[in-house]
Amino acid sequence: MTTSTQDASNEPLITEKGSSLWSDAYLRLKKNKLAILGGIIVILILTACFVVAPILSWVGYDGNQQDLSNRFAGFGEGGFLGTDQLGRDLLMRVLEGGQISLLVAIIATLLTVTIGVIYGGIAGYVGGRIGNAMMRIVDGLLAMPFLIIVILFREIISGHVDDLARILINDWGFDDNTVLRFANLIPLTFAIAGFGWLSMGRIVRSSAASLSKQEFVEAARSLGLTHHRILFRHILPNMLGPIIIYATLTIPSFILYEATLSYIGLGIEPPNSSWGKLIQEGANYLETNITVLAIPAVLFSLTLFAFNFLGDGLRDALDPKASKD
Repeated sequence: MTTSTQDASNEPLITEKGSSLWSDAYLRLKKNKLAILGGIIVILILTACFVVAPILSWVGYDGNQQDLSNRFAGFGEGGFLGTDQLGRDLLMRVLEGGQISLLVAIIATLLTVTIGVIYGGIAGYVGGRIGNAMMRIVDGLLAMPFLIIVILFREIISGHVDDLARILINDWGFDDNTVLRFANLIPLTFAIAGFGWLSMGRIVRSSAASLSKQEFVEAARSLGLTHHRILFRHILPNMLGPIIIYATLTIPSFILYEATLSYIGLGIEPPNSSWGKLIQEGANYLETNITVLAIPAVLFSLTLFAFNFLGDGLRDALDPKASKD
């Protein structure tokens, strides 16, 4: 039940309805045309890879089925986008490759954010010698060559993943093609996430150290709240905006890492495909049939641009220093 308040002249007082940080951010984001366009492209690409591709696979299309008599077919001849050097449906290869590339990037980003937020939050909240020692570990890991460490880390855990895959196939009766396909991306995902969280940890540590000195944290301490509750219920939720921005900008970086490793033969293994693997295969036929290179390269570049536009838009929209329009 609401009541209206009147002043001495019996005229109703007009009060302006307040707005939240998220509603203001949404209004700013809507005005950024490139960010909206990037978000639409991201949704379309995700829908194509994770909705359209499984439907096509269910009705009988197979990206790994070879037909050497139909190599380098044109658009609409051996498939909607033609075929590659082994007569495989190029559309299915690109969509299934997008599944792998996007899954690696998204899962690695989730792991990166989780590890970086917890580690950096603890280091920033605790502070002192313990916090400094935790960040010196991060600095030491950042000094190592990222690509070489990822390659070594991938090789170390590949054997354990292969053992797990054999157990799932032989003892549990899982489909071997499905298990081997997704087991192939686990080492790469954990290798990228295992060292990708370091920058996130530094960002969160700086923000947590600043927030831990604010009045609302002091008030929570005076009420006798535990350190765990203060950190996870009061400090970390106040960093949600920067975390979302960083995660959005991290996804295209991890897509690029996966493509780089697959391009040099250290990523996804045949017959599975990823955008990096497809670009590597297409580069061998650059002078004879540019289509097998151009299609995955264009989609790969479009995805990177879309995520970057969306991330830049979210950064501007969630900036608390942005003035109200």
